Amino acid sequence: MSNDLADLRKKNMQQLDAELLTARESQFGLRIKHKTGQLNETSELMKVRKKIAQIKTIMNEIKLKGDK
Repeated sequence: MSNDLADLRKKNMQQLDAELLTARESQFGLRIKHKTGQLNETSELMKVRKKIAQIKTIMNEIKLKGDK
């Protein structure tokens, strides 16, 4: 997981925005599958939520560095 986090930290804001968009689309798809009973691995929901939180945290860190 730390390798994934290190890869995210190397990206700029535009790349992070794109990554966030794809993660949210994935989350939406997983939520639909979960509600219709087609999702077998419910742990995927938590993994995507965690990835979205990590991306948003890194984006916030970049914004705060730019304000100084």
